Amino acid sequence: MICVEFFTFRDGKNAGFCISGHSGADEAGYDIVCAAVSSAAYLTANTITDVVGVNASLCVKDGYLDCKIASEDAEACKVPLRGLRLHLTALRQQYPQNIQIIDTEV
Repeated sequence: MICVEFFTFRDGKNAGFCISGHSGADEAGYDIVCAAVSSAAYLTANTITDVVGVNASLCVKDGYLDCKIASEDAEACKVPLRGLRLHLTALRQQYPQNIQIIDTEV
């Protein structure tokens, strides 16, 4: 199962996200759920760093992407992070056995 964790600061502003695991919907290279989640995660991380221009803390490994932002950058990153949440929530509705979404206050 893919675990999507959205981080928020105590004031409710976005602090980033972490996506880990594999969906198990199909074998590697043929898993459309994994491909959709990975594409959305990379799009969001690249938008935050290269379009918005925020120096996010990124860690990328096989089956893992962690993107954290500083509190002063939360407002600038609001739209891409909301878009990611919207997209992944819709995917979870289609594939509830493959995607878990949790919220964590940091």
